[in-house]
Amino acid sequence: MVFQKQPFMGISVNNLTLAETEAAIGQLIDAKQKAYVVEVNTDVLIKIEEDAYLRRITDDADLVLVDGQPLVWVSRLHKRPVKEKVSGSDLSLSLCRMAQEKGYTLFILGGKDGVAAQAQAKLEAQFPGLHVAGVYAPPLGFEKDEAELEKVRRIISDASPDIVLTCFGCPKQEKWIYENYRAIDARVFLCAGATVDFLAGNVKRAPKWISSIGMEWFYRFLKEPKRLFKRYFVDDMKIIGLIFKYRKQ
Repeated sequence: MVFQKQPFMGISVNNLTLAETEAAIGQLIDAKQKAYVVEVNTDVLIKIEEDAYLRRITDDADLVLVDGQPLVWVSRLHKRPVKEKVSGSDLSLSLCRMAQEKGYTLFILGGKDGVAAQAQAKLEAQFPGLHVAGVYAPPLGFEKDEAELEKVRRIISDASPDIVLTCFGCPKQEKWIYENYRAIDARVFLCAGATVDFLAGNVKRAPKWISSIGMEWFYRFLKEPKRLFKRYFVDDMKIIGLIFKYRKQ
């Protein structure tokens, strides 16, 4: 099953709404097709520009979604408008609702110790009947430990979930999925970043009106200024050059 993509900032993305994305993932699950979904925001785009391996992973993804209102505006500026922002956090909640309705199962991978279990408890309370088949938080550096990698593969395969929310941050989650998803008994893997913290209630998301004006990043910065200053005010400034670089793509 192949979904149409269009050029955007040096990669190809799926031009889908949140509802259309949910439907596409439902089709993949029903077809029992192994697949993975990449979310692309400003930070990820900059990493892709500097990491050929991450670019290949993104190019090979079954679905590539634009996560960031400013990037939606850039797509309009480039005359290839994307319908709407589809964030990992919004999509995760949408998939939980779909899983509740259709009986799909969910696995939450990542986060600090205990956070995924908190997310599970909140989700099962919010969506009665939702089956979270398992949660696991691998130790720091697990991606370099073959024994731990095998343990992760086994734990997920034993649960055999339809959806795996993978929350390691970029590019660790993308690279781990790409290198492991075919060896795991699960259907669709979603690169979900910090979603586990939002689902657990440990980090508050920006109000919708702030997201709609493209300022969710600034809201997050105000919550964690020391951690996010360099990312938002130094590293992510490289996006300006990329906007001009790919304006005639």
